Amino acid sequence: MSDSYESARRRMVETVAPRVDDDRVLEALESVPRHAFVPPDRRDSAYADCPLPIGDGQTISAPHMVAVMADLLAVEPGDTVLEIGTGCGYHAAVTAELVGDEHVYSVEYGETLARRARDRLTELGYDGVSVRVGDGREGWAEHAPYDAAYVTCATPALPAAVVEQVRPGGQLIAPVGTGQQTLVDATKQADGSIERTERGGVRFVRLRG
Repeated sequence: MSDSYESARRRMVETVAPRVDDDRVLEALESVPRHAFVPPDRRDSAYADCPLPIGDGQTISAPHMVAVMADLLAVEPGDTVLEIGTGCGYHAAVTAELVGDEHVYSVEYGETLARRARDRLTELGYDGVSVRVGDGREGWAEHAPYDAAYVTCATPALPAAVVEQVRPGGQLIAPVGTGQQTLVDATKQADGSIERTERGGVRFVRLRG
């Protein structure tokens, strides 16, 4: 890996650090080569703190947003995590650094994106991450219950199936809304209800399906 990418990645981590409480999240960002997940013609911008197009009308989220979501999710090694919207696989790789790749389950609507993400994750040593093609609104019931779940695209409401698949006490993070979107940080209560905290306005591509 070139020194220029490594120094750019360190600068990216320094840029997002003030938004993050958990040093493990910063270590995860420093470990994952973001440039490997973006198209070759975008690699010069791989460590800029902005979203980038990855094809199929989708984007890779800005590093600060991945960091904030990972920080809010507050997962521990060995926790099982459901990701809705694999995209290029970058966010899944960051999550894998936090919990272990064999504990990450990701659903992607686009078949081509899913295949590319799976190949890239395997190439980079995250071959334990499970990626399937499907409608993210349905979650992935086979591996439930999950300790946590997050959605990487805007959804009109927290998907009921995903909420159902998270254990009581588990956490969900999702951008909620259609025009105006808010990052919702939710905890599932013992009775199945959701306790929500709004974490500010965001802008994501919409959940497909």
